[in-house]
Amino acid sequence: MKPPATDAASARIGGLTPFSSCDWPGKLCAVVFLSGCPWRCGYCHNPHLLRRGNGEARWPDILRWLQSRVGLLDGVVFSGGEPLQEPALPALLEQTRALGFATGLHTGGAYPQRLQQALPLLDWVGLDIKTGFDAYPALTGLPRSGEQARQSLQLLLQNNSQFECRSTIHPRWHDEAQLAELARRLAAQGVSDYHWQQLRPPPSSALTATPPGWPAPALLEEIAPLFQHFSYREH
Repeated sequence: MKPPATDAASARIGGLTPFSSCDWPGKLCAVVFLSGCPWRCGYCHNPHLLRRGNGEARWPDILRWLQSRVGLLDGVVFSGGEPLQEPALPALLEQTRALGFATGLHTGGAYPQRLQQALPLLDWVGLDIKTGFDAYPALTGLPRSGEQARQSLQLLLQNNSQFECRSTIHPRWHDEAQLAELARRLAAQGVSDYHWQQLRPPPSSALTATPPGWPAPALLEEIAPLFQHFSYREH
């Protein structure tokens, strides 16, 4: 009999990073990549994870491996793709927490209702803020994507969740005035932990690398005081 969609063993796994110190600030974690994403951002760094059909149902093997890492890792981050597209995510989180690991999530906020359901099972969330919410459709290819991301941010704020916002930036998609306005709006909404990260164009992309000196150091100095924690991550 085919297992139900919410069965953890049915999850479509797109990859595993056994050890990472940068995917959850301050923690040594494993990263489980889940396949599938409803958005089609032109600079996606994991295009092979966009289709859920590209994943494998091998969670039982990963769970056994995690059992051998108890006491050696602080937590497990579920990333993607868009991990909230995976129907079995709550079951994955429950089984991970049962081993004693903290649980984290990387999400673009495409499924606010699913995020709300998952929050009780999460210790931390990294929310990608791609651009100003009104400009999302041009980047993601879907008309309501900005509103979905906005609702996800409001959920995190209203629930006093532990989270950070981060924006992957590139001159093709953001000019410095847009970046400054985005930062000010997030700060005004109550975001205290915000980071810009350098876009690394995938091999198939026509995008060029971020030019040296962009964004301007003066802009970074202007934005930093708006947040309790702010940085520009170049790697």
